[in-house]
Parts: sequence; structure tokens; C-alpha cells
Amino acid sequence: MTHFRYQNGELHAEAVPLSRIAERHGTPCYVYSRAALTGAYRAFDAAFAGTDHLVCYAVKANSTLAVLNLFARLGSGFDIVSGGEMQRVLAAGGDPRKVVFSGVGKSAEEMRQALSAGILCFNVESEGELLRLERVAAQAGRTATVSVRVNPDVDPRTHPYIATGLKQNKFGVPCRDAPGLYRKARELRHVSVAGIGCHIGSQLTEVAPFAAALDRVLELADRLQAEGIALGHVDVGGGLGIRYRDESPPAFDEYARVLTGRLGRRALKLVLEPGRALVGHAGILLTRVEYLKHGTEKNFAVVDAAMNDLMRPALYEAYHEVLAVSGGSGGGREYEIVGPVCESGDFLAHARTLALREGDLLAIMAAGAYGMSMSSNYNTRPRAAEVMVDGALAHLVRERETVSELMAREILLP
Repeated sequence: MTHFRYQNGELHAEAVPLSRIAERHGTPCYVYSRAALTGAYRAFDAAFAGTDHLVCYAVKANSTLAVLNLFARLGSGFDIVSGGEMQRVLAAGGDPRKVVFSGVGKSAEEMRQALSAGILCFNVESEGELLRLERVAAQAGRTATVSVRVNPDVDPRTHPYIATGLKQNKFGVPCRDAPGLYRKARELRHVSVAGIGCHIGSQLTEVAPFAAALDRVLELADRLQAEGIALGHVDVGGGLGIRYRDESPPAFDEYARVLTGRLGRRALKLVLEPGRALVGHAGILLTRVEYLKHGTEKNFAVVDAAMNDLMRPALYEAYHEVLAVSGGSGGGREYEIVGPVCESGDFLAHARTLALREGDLLAIMAAGAYGMSMSSNYNTRPRAAEVMVDGALAHLVRERETVSELMAREILLP
């Protein structure tokens, strides 16, 4: 069920007209549905009912405090990839004992921060990281719980920029090297081995790559168990995709059935790191048409949102549905939906047929994942406001930045 739908000819977020949000908070503006976020989390978690598991939401997909706080209230854990994300999780009320720390470049300070917070596990991605973590933990007088992220060399059949499980990718430890790293970890005094994991990419729309990757990881886990290296969990990462245009991603129940079926009788807890699957359809980017330019070859709708607000189209050539906020789909022209940033790559959508006038509002759909979290201040553009809709209420959860705030930490030469 979509929580963004037309009512009396106007697009609403739950029970709130998007035009009212634009009037009150301006554009561009990200708008989220609390019901959509809650429903997605509960459906994902319920798909694994009966299996010992922990859902760790991937913070990088959308790190807005209100979103993190909502998931924390629902009982979610968190997958982080930086010390900054750690601080966001704590500020949002997340339980550090449900936090897994991934990423190939953890600094010593980030390790100290996570150890002090008491996180669940570090997902180690290299021998150098393991040895650094041992030194940092020794200095802190603590023991770091670790899981090795294995690179299973499985093709996720997704965009190459978001494929992470192939041998040419920077992520993880090759399967052939993992046993040696586990043996080394077992000998370290301030490291405790807890699990094994993998993550092969993002926006996956088939279950076969997940199954192939888990099979390889479980084969390795069995070898380690036979050597007396006890494992408590297997982290299957995230990456489950959503429908942007014509994709057919598996339902949560199908995804869960494939993964849990492969565990068999192994006494391993499943750790899952969904991101886009929980937030993608729960948010839209609301923007206003500034100008219409009718050319000899193309027509352009210049809107007030830009590539700095939603990077995915420019970065990945990603598709997002575009809807007119005030109903009517009759007639219209084919438009390029572009922003005001001084780049030819500044576009939000190609060749969309819409009946438009200057001043009209547009909704860029399925923008809840990798929208605000990837936004920037390019061209000295303040980042957008964010609003969370809860039934008939619309809560401002991030104020729009100002140019003064952007310059506040800069210093002129003497």
C-alpha cells in the first residue's frame, strides 16, 4: 500500500496535502511517511519470525535523526560505516549493543568511539584493520568483538558503482584469505571472534545472488567451526532492492525463506542490514517548477531541486517516477526535469510527459533512500528541509539550511 496517493485530485502524504507542506516549509523539501517507515520495518522483521535474527538498519540509506529514532523505537539495530553515523545513532536513542560497524577505512578514533559506546560487533575488512583494532582495544582496556566480512566474489547484477561483493571491489576479505585471518584473530588478546558476514551490493532485485553468497559464506563457516573457531552469527548484509520503474524485487517473505532455508540446523543468528528496502518508498522529494523552456529538440522544466538534493539520477542514471502534485494527467508535453545547478548532468528525470505550468509542484517519488543522505552544498545551495507526516500531522524534522550557516565555519585570510 502506498502512503503517497491522490485524494480529490491532489497528491497527499498520508492525510496531508503536499501543497500544504510546500506552502508551510518551502521547496525543495523531503517528505516522509511515518506509516510507510513503520510498515516496512515491521513487515521485514516479521518475515524472519521464528528465526533468531537481528535487523540492523543501514544508516547510510537515510541518516535523518527522526528516521533513526523511529526505527530505534521499533526495536531496530543499526549498521554504521563511520563515527559520525555512530553519533547519529546514539543521538537518536539507538541501542549501541545492536550496532554493527562496517566499512573498509575505520580510523583509530572511530574504533575508540565505538568501543566506548559498547557496540555489538566490528565487521573487519582487512588484516590491517584487525591489527589496528587489537592495538586500540588494548590501549582502551577493552575487548573488541569482531566478524570478518568475506568477499564471496558473487555478481549481484546491479549498477557497478553499488556492487560490493566481486573480487575487484575494495570491500571484504577474499574467501581464500579468511581462514588465516580468523586464526590470527583467535590468537589476539583483545579481540573476540563472534561471526562471519558478507555484503554483495545494493538495489538487488533477484534472490539468486543472495543465495549464492550465503552458500559460500556458510561453507567457510563450517570449515571454521571444524577448526574449533566458534561463530555465533552470520551477517548477510543488505542490498534488497525496490521498484523504481519496472523492477520486480522479491517480497520480504521470499527473501527470508531463501536465507533461512540455507541455514539448516546451524546454530547461527542471522544479522540483516536492510536500508533502501525500508526507506526508499517512504519518502519523496517535493520541488517546484521555476521555468518552462520549450526548445527545438527538447523541452525543459527547470525546477528548484537539483543534483545536490538528489544525486542518484546524475550519479547512477537512476530512474525516479515524477508526479504532478495537482492531479490531471491529460495532455502535456515531454520534458527534461532539470535543476538550476551549473552542470549539464544536473537532471532529475528524462523525457517525462507532464502538463505543466510555471509554479507547479512536482513529487520525485521513491526518494527516501540515498536522497538526503547523499545531498551536498554544491553551488552553495543550502540543503533541503525535511518533514515527517504522521496521519494528519506534518512535523518539521530538519530545518532548511541557510547560506549564513554554510559560511559560519569559514575564515578569511588575515
